Amino acid sequence: MPVFSRFLRYFMAVARLGSIRKASEHLHIAASAIDRQILQGESMLGTPLFERLPTGLRLTAAGELLYASSKKWSRDHEHLKVQIEDMRGLRRGQVDIALPDALTRGFLPVLLRELQQSHPGISVRLHVLENHDISRCLIDGEADLALLLNPTHAREILVRTHVDFPLGFVCRPDHPIAGRKTLRFSMCAELPMVMPELPLALRRQIEVLEIETGVTIRSVVSADNIQMIKSLVMEGMGVGILSFLDAIEEIRRGELAFVPISNRTLAPLRLALCVDRSRQLSAATRLVIAEIEKSFLKPPRELAPGEGSLENGQTEGDASLR
Repeated sequence: MPVFSRFLRYFMAVARLGSIRKASEHLHIAASAIDRQILQGESMLGTPLFERLPTGLRLTAAGELLYASSKKWSRDHEHLKVQIEDMRGLRRGQVDIALPDALTRGFLPVLLRELQQSHPGISVRLHVLENHDISRCLIDGEADLALLLNPTHAREILVRTHVDFPLGFVCRPDHPIAGRKTLRFSMCAELPMVMPELPLALRRQIEVLEIETGVTIRSVVSADNIQMIKSLVMEGMGVGILSFLDAIEEIRRGELAFVPISNRTLAPLRLALCVDRSRQLSAATRLVIAEIEKSFLKPPRELAPGEGSLENGQTEGDASLR
């Protein structure tokens, strides 16, 4: 059986997603074709690779062994392609980037447009995911690099560089607090608030501040979607709490104002550029990383000195952030 056969591609998708239907949707291949390949592979190997359960498919012991080997084979194959590409000095290829929804606006689309103009041979495929899925996407080899919010410790992930964005109050430009340089979190007790809800990670940080300060928030409305919070604030329903990154485009257009929260215990939102520590990067991926790193080194113009923190780190120690 060839190492990178159709069977292996289908098998890895089913193993990762736990369902032939989900693998079919992901690969854009008929479910019957995937099922047929899996059955033929099991017949050839002489052992079942999946347990068929009412809730989906689960790998057997033999399936777990094959899946682990398959991932290693896949990485080795990618390393080989990278080495051949670099040997030939190519400036083309495909780069897969995993990113959160917060980056679908702002600097990244502009950067990719400029990259396409300067390097038309490089194509970029974007995977917009929930933040908790981005690390898995990178580790599983589905992405060449990732832009990750508040990266947690993962042995496989290397943080190449990062930038910190402050958290603060967002309000209409004509709101009384709009001209303030900073404000304490206790200001929430005096304002009608538009509050973030779970699963937004910001909600956890607000809960910590509520406990530490004993502040009772007057929430007039809450939402679990960043865009809805911004829309409600622009409609004058109240003042929101978001990171600067969440509202950077509206601030640039003058639709919202941003006032950083000055409480020392409030951690900023960290945006990190991450790669798989064990993977050799292609020339195309290295080029894209270099362009993104240059953008990371430019602090947002809308942020006054001292209101935000910008850091650049390129040591392996950064991989163990929080």
